[in-house]
Amino acid sequence: MGVFAMVGRQLKLLRERAGLSQPEFGALVRYGPDQISAMERGVRTPRPDFLVKADPILNANGLLIAVIPEVEDAMRRARTRHPDWYRGQAEMEREAVELHFYATHAVPGLLQTEAHARALFAKHRPFLSEETIEKRVADRLSRQQVFERWPAPIVSYVLEEAVLDRPVGGPRIHADQLRHLLTIGDRQNVEIQVMPTEVEEHPNLDGAFNLLVPKGHEQVAYLEVQGHPQLIIHREDVRKIADRYGIMRAMALTPKESRALIAEKVGKL
Repeated sequence: MGVFAMVGRQLKLLRERAGLSQPEFGALVRYGPDQISAMERGVRTPRPDFLVKADPILNANGLLIAVIPEVEDAMRRARTRHPDWYRGQAEMEREAVELHFYATHAVPGLLQTEAHARALFAKHRPFLSEETIEKRVADRLSRQQVFERWPAPIVSYVLEEAVLDRPVGGPRIHADQLRHLLTIGDRQNVEIQVMPTEVEEHPNLDGAFNLLVPKGHEQVAYLEVQGHPQLIIHREDVRKIADRYGIMRAMALTPKESRALIAEKVGKL
């Protein structure tokens, strides 16, 4: 990943020369500060469209645009860094035209900030080495590039309210994570809904799941329990899970109401 580290160093030098903080630069290119930080450290791939946008903002005079061929070549040659058991799911997720998630107790990986992800992996049992933690954080952030591709996939979430209340990493990291949900929820192709804890029951109390529509294929479902994945492709089984998800979306708060609830929780931190 030498190319990505090199470009990351260039980005940092150019940003600092321009007198911009990571949040300020991120606002100009419509990226979060965690994403900017990850790119500058070489753990997140700088997409070609990002480099085209960043070049004039940082007064790079074509320097960032000039490295695009090397970046694209490195992206083609880079092997997936996900665990063997996850690689099939990661590939489907990367190319999916629709992604739908139901989360019961944890913020889904595509929505996690860098600090939130690092706090989770630091609490993993058995313990992980610092090198492994950094690699897994980088892997998780790399998955989030699905939000940046075009055409953009249709993405929706139903989050149990309990997901918003667990202060992973402490108050500051938790507040940043909730703000990140608001930022991602602003995207035109993303809808985030909260299932209030006060709802007495709903049609899926069996656990979390994902629904994906892979490019050129029918919808599938994906489950993961204690690190053991299960891909469901039988049409009738997938239909039942999709039916439950549709009912839950109808029972959950609307995206606007969900945003207000998340903002209210941020205000209390």
